[in-house]
Amino acid sequence: MSNQHSTTRDERFTHGLEVLQRVDGEAGQRVLDSLADISPELGHQVVAWAFGEIYDRPGLAPRDRQLVTLGMLTALGGCEAQLDVHVNAALNVGLTPEQITEALLHSAVYCGMPKALNATFVAKKVFAERGLLPVGQQPERETPASSA
Repeated sequence: MSNQHSTTRDERFTHGLEVLQRVDGEAGQRVLDSLADISPELGHQVVAWAFGEIYDRPGLAPRDRQLVTLGMLTALGGCEAQLDVHVNAALNVGLTPEQITEALLHSAVYCGMPKALNATFVAKKVFAERGLLPVGQQPERETPASSA
């Protein structure tokens, strides 16, 4: 019986790792690697549960999940390292820098200016690393709504 549990656990981790790599790319792997010598079980749960079971559910598209995640991390405050990963992920799943900054501006109404500012500065760092500054100067991506 424990062999079956081990296989199920391994399968969940493998699936979660595929989702993590698709969404977060190298940033997700860095988080996992950083937990290896202190809490490999937490790393396992992030991959197997958060990404393999929750993130990959069919109810929301990946871009919508990232918008929700950005809003929640902004609201929590003190999550700048996670915001860094998820701003990258938001770009990876198709959100534009303009959409990300609009979501962070919107969060100021509900989360307060200090938290919105902190999140926006994280986004600025990520955008700079990816050559996406200044925001608003990048070519527009075609979206399904604009091509209709």
